[in-house]
Amino acid sequence: MTDGRDNPTNADGGAEVSAELPAGLREPFVPPPPRPGLGAGVAVLLAFAAMAALWAALVGVGPAVLDSALLAGSVDARSGELTASAILVTDVGSTLVMAVLAVSAGAWCWYRGRRADAVLAIGAMVGASIVFRLLKIVIGRPRPPEISRLVVETNESLPSGHATMSTVVLGTLVVLGWAHRRRLGRILLVAGAAAWVGAVGATRIYLGVHWFSDVVAGWLVGAAWLAVCVTLWSWWRARHPADAVVPAQPAAHLDPT
Repeated sequence: MTDGRDNPTNADGGAEVSAELPAGLREPFVPPPPRPGLGAGVAVLLAFAAMAALWAALVGVGPAVLDSALLAGSVDARSGELTASAILVTDVGSTLVMAVLAVSAGAWCWYRGRRADAVLAIGAMVGASIVFRLLKIVIGRPRPPEISRLVVETNESLPSGHATMSTVVLGTLVVLGWAHRRRLGRILLVAGAAAWVGAVGATRIYLGVHWFSDVVAGWLVGAAWLAVCVTLWSWWRARHPADAVVPAQPAAHLDPT
């Protein structure tokens, strides 16, 4: 039974969920209406916040006021167990691992017929890696003194690449997994991503390879770039709604039972 718009309806007249529309990373759903205008506003605000964070780190105001104290506190708090845990978290949250995660998510979306989602997952990651690398080169801020470092890093300090990439990749997964989730599921999704991004950033300070202001700037740069990518993705979906539809499986593939 249909409601006149080619959407199936149940016997009570309510719309049923179409099996042709993807949700999260696998479940069927009817996607929410794209809101590119809202995304553009958020992207602009986050871009200004990111620029302010970069400037504050350079001139030593705002979060940068805490740089020396937090680095010294991290050095004083070090222990064998904490160091081993920090190295594990920072390795799993590395730019390489985040790139692999993004490519994997993109490949899965592409396999499921979700072309625009695949482009979002991989394109946001690639763009983020270019953005933070260019910022590092242009700004050229040195890392904390070598005597305080527990791992080897050779490039520039501002912004933190780990913080930027984890924000973008985990944020992209939250966006792709948002639809067709109950409130509790969405809260857990956001809380889990935020906790991981925060933990990765904290390890960079603990290991002595970034100032606190580097990490804050990385988070904001990542959030601003993510907002730009999601806005473009939302705009594309608004202009090409048919691209959000995954073709139904042929009848021969359906379970007769």
